[in-house]
Amino acid sequence: MRAQRGDHVVIESPSTGAARREGEIVGLRHADGTPPYDVRWSDTDEVTLVFPGPDAHVLHLEAGEAGAEGRQPSALRADAPPGAAADPGDIGRRVGVERRRRGLTLEETAGRARMSPAYLAYLEERPADPSHATLTRLAGALGTTVSALRGAGTNQPPGQGRALLHPQLRELGPEECRSLLSTHGVGRIAVRGTDGRPAVVPVNYDVSDGAIVFRTAPDSVVAAGAGTEVAFEVDRLDEAMSRGWSVLAVGPASMVTDTDVMRRLARHAHSTPWAGGERDMWMSIHPTSMTGRRITPADE
Repeated sequence: MRAQRGDHVVIESPSTGAARREGEIVGLRHADGTPPYDVRWSDTDEVTLVFPGPDAHVLHLEAGEAGAEGRQPSALRADAPPGAAADPGDIGRRVGVERRRRGLTLEETAGRARMSPAYLAYLEERPADPSHATLTRLAGALGTTVSALRGAGTNQPPGQGRALLHPQLRELGPEECRSLLSTHGVGRIAVRGTDGRPAVVPVNYDVSDGAIVFRTAPDSVVAAGAGTEVAFEVDRLDEAMSRGWSVLAVGPASMVTDTDVMRRLARHAHSTPWAGGERDMWMSIHPTSMTGRRITPADE
């Protein structure tokens, strides 16, 4: 094993092989880069002398464009088998999704969490089991909770957190509603089924030319909404901060029958229906009204 200053040592769990501790090499004891190393740990910010064992490997800092401070990090490569594919774990996926949702770069998030951007990139790209201290800093940087990053509460309905002491409910304008609806996601469509009873069903949707489009099966409850006025709702709740927003679109639903349009929608779809199965029937909703609300602290 050889390393240089700026490289990272990752200690893996012997049972799962997932990264459970990481630190930056800040000092060398031998000119040839062999152990031991002075390592600043990301979870405690302490520097200790480390003799890497069989559960450790080095992430090598590859040379990028040099600036005023000399060599700058552009990427990290692990001492992994050639051709090994990156496969992020559950925590890494949740961190990456939350970071992108908040519009933060790796560097911004790493700075808030007091860790290196290189390790954050590694965490998002490969299985890892970071310490509780590391997750606490990441949760704070992302405005969420450690339990949320670990996936706790996935079987619980949202909104079980405490309400704000002084909430403010604000109506959203059409432009902000359209912006929140964005280009794709998961929303809920409310229809009246063939038995005459109301039903609300979650669907993966895209927005195309101002219309909300999604795939379903011809015999589904949602398909019964074709030719009627339906309601479509999307929302986002921030459990950690007890705030959120919702958007409601109302308009006629119809089947997409133009084969060229169906091919284009399928070609540009952001995802396949999570429900799986044969869902090749495209439906569209052309909103005639769009309203929304946002809950924030009264002083914002």
